[in-house]
Amino acid sequence: MGISLPYVETIALAKLSKQHYGKVRLWGSLGFMGIALWLGKVLTSPHEALYYLSATALLTLLFGSVLTRYDTIAHNTAQDDASFSLSKYWAFWTSIFLMQVGFGGFYNFFTIYETSHGVSLEITSWMWSFGVFCEIFMLYFQGPLLQRNLLNILQFATFITALRWLVLYLYPESVTITFATQSLHAISFALYHTAAITYVFSLYTQKKLAQQFFLGIAFGLGGSVGALLSGQVYGEYLFLIESFITFSAFFVLLIHQRRKIHIQEEDTL
Repeated sequence: MGISLPYVETIALAKLSKQHYGKVRLWGSLGFMGIALWLGKVLTSPHEALYYLSATALLTLLFGSVLTRYDTIAHNTAQDDASFSLSKYWAFWTSIFLMQVGFGGFYNFFTIYETSHGVSLEITSWMWSFGVFCEIFMLYFQGPLLQRNLLNILQFATFITALRWLVLYLYPESVTITFATQSLHAISFALYHTAAITYVFSLYTQKKLAQQFFLGIAFGLGGSVGALLSGQVYGEYLFLIESFITFSAFFVLLIHQRRKIHIQEEDTL
């Protein structure tokens, strides 16, 4: 799945406008909700899990084979990739890495964190569902927002996410406030993710390779480091640390903005 995603994103961004991409992407969120609810009811043994996994892998293969017919982006030689540079925009790549590291505590310990502060498991599950619902809402209506400056959107989403973790650290026992922080998943994930992949698509001419690096650096490396780090620091200050990491991602993104202006000025000379 991880190998195919960069190609799916590249084809989707090439075929769809910014306004329509989110309306297509939200089906992935709906699928996540549906399969989670369905499997939670029907899985009773490891063998059944393997059956569903095998069926899903087969369907993914079939749909992927069909999808390749719509790949019309020219990418004929390795020379196109030779000029690809991470160092040219190192601050941007550092920022998306730190952003995903900051999500480590949420993705891996949010349920444990909330239940340890007296929130029931049932209420916590509703918090997860509410976050995904807000994510879907944003994906459907975010089109006009993506017509604006994508880099400013990324800065805004990163800053809001840092505040989200800070509020979660300050008020972990409050169900109302925690639900409010979950509503910010619409910005932290839906708006940020779409703006980020669209920005990467516009930043590089090597579209597929850029999306591969985005997936690897953000969700691969950043997600892995975030999971390991959150396990090491789990406790009362977990989301305070996550907030600090995400604020760091915000400030590095400001550095990227200044460096990009300087790079563009040099290219015009």
